[in-house]
Amino acid sequence: MAYDVADLSLAPEGKLRIEWADRQMAVVRSIRERFEAEKPLTGQRIGACLHVTSETANLCRTLAAGGAEVSLCASNPLSTQDAVAASLVEDFGISVFSIHGEDRDTYYSHIAATLDAQPTITIDDGCDVISTIHSERPELIGNLLGGMEETTTGVIRLRAMAEDGALKYPVIAVNDANTKCLFDNFYGTGQSTIDGILRATNILLAGKNVVVCGYGQCGKGVAARAQGLGARVIVVEVDPLQGLRAAMDGHQVMPIAKAAEVGEVFITVTGDRSVIRKEHFEVMRDGAILCNSGHFDVEIDLVSLAEMAAEKKRVRHETDAYSLVDGRTIFLLGEGRLVNLASAEGHPASVMDMSFANQSLCTEYVAKNHESLTVTVHRVPEEIDAQVALLKLQAMGIELDTLTPEQEEYLSSWHMGT
Repeated sequence: MAYDVADLSLAPEGKLRIEWADRQMAVVRSIRERFEAEKPLTGQRIGACLHVTSETANLCRTLAAGGAEVSLCASNPLSTQDAVAASLVEDFGISVFSIHGEDRDTYYSHIAATLDAQPTITIDDGCDVISTIHSERPELIGNLLGGMEETTTGVIRLRAMAEDGALKYPVIAVNDANTKCLFDNFYGTGQSTIDGILRATNILLAGKNVVVCGYGQCGKGVAARAQGLGARVIVVEVDPLQGLRAAMDGHQVMPIAKAAEVGEVFITVTGDRSVIRKEHFEVMRDGAILCNSGHFDVEIDLVSLAEMAAEKKRVRHETDAYSLVDGRTIFLLGEGRLVNLASAEGHPASVMDMSFANQSLCTEYVAKNHESLTVTVHRVPEEIDAQVALLKLQAMGIELDTLTPEQEEYLSSWHMGT
């Protein structure tokens, strides 16, 4: 079995972390039990590019239980938990190519190693595997039944590919499932982003001006959690509906040029590039803290920040101080990468339970229905979304009500009125 991890001796620690997360992932665990019995993925080779965390480990265990051969690489150089990677290799027989802090060349060599296993199904988080296949490994396309994409940024890239006619195999946008987007993005990103900031800095958020750039599902979650801790939240948006929603939620709304002058903590979560730029650094307060919770490290103009600095030094865990020539200092967390994974442990396992339940069931769906899937970006089937929600409610011990026959008739009839 091929692999490349930091240190296999870390496996015992990693196994404990995987088992701890599994206790919070009742839906994935129930799917794994069914997969173990039914083996719906027999003969499939899964090539996954995901954050290598304890939650992802339980997804890989589930896919392997279904009969698949699984190869895993990292979707972010700073999100890998080396102990988990070691345990996946040593205890669960998963081919893992991932080392925390790997450089760009190693990152892409690990993607290449994952693709060397000639996957029949891909699972992506950011579209790096899919774009690599299309640009560098087109010979693999003939074997691919389909794929899944985990995050907003990746779905944006995929829809651009589909619109350009460049996409060559069907992909399911797992990110857009209600049980993913409404929970993972809002509750998961909201809590884990604040967790990453606090672990990196140990600052008090209460009373601070916290600027949230982007008010999609992730931005809404971050803003809500910051507000709940007593911060004065300022939202930067370009979409009028989202800007209105932010204002109605009780936040100030203004352009980044104005927010840069008053903000104390800045969080980018837009999926776009160069959201905070040189002209914004120039007017920031001394001691401003910058971080990113979007997928790629392009939302903060790191090149301009480095050029403006007379000195850069690491002052805390994943906290770098940029001393500017005018005497001010700006602090950057997690090297501008996903702060919730670079500085903390990512989303809580109970949230990833729903995301990875969708991934598991969509993998099964592709394996069984690939012949009928057109080459485009597909939504998660409604029945899978509903099944994940129901399984999650059952795991939480929550019962739903049911409609009476009279209520069902009323909802399906146009004859009854006032």
